[in-house]
Amino acid sequence: MTEHRWPPDDPREWLNRARSNLTRARAELAEVYFEDLCFDAQQAAEKAIKAVLIHCKKRFPHVHDLTELLSLAEETGLKIPEPVRRAVTLTRYAVATRYPGISEPVTLEEHREALRLAAHVVDWAESLIRVTDA
Repeated sequence: MTEHRWPPDDPREWLNRARSNLTRARAELAEVYFEDLCFDAQQAAEKAIKAVLIHCKKRFPHVHDLTELLSLAEETGLKIPEPVRRAVTLTRYAVATRYPGISEPVTLEEHREALRLAAHVVDWAESLIRVTDA
């Protein structure tokens, strides 16, 4: 467990939350739908991007749309690496897959791709915040 908590306006707290979501997304339990794990992957990416925005002192709306959030990050002058940019596909897991009947069930392959994409975003955010905080 993460023992230290930072204030809610500290990007490190948002990264802690992103890491927590990513850890939950990796927990392939028999009783858990891949859709729910992919929601956590999406949340990891979203919170990591928001950590970057807080770090850059850029305000953001309370949205789950990763395209919109990455556009705000670009407005700060950041270059968005292609693996991070591809994570916008995770946005579908924020709402559509969370409820029965709205979309098709998520496959194991889709879950693994979601994990890979979310990990890229979290790693990117950590590297930006760590480099400039050093």
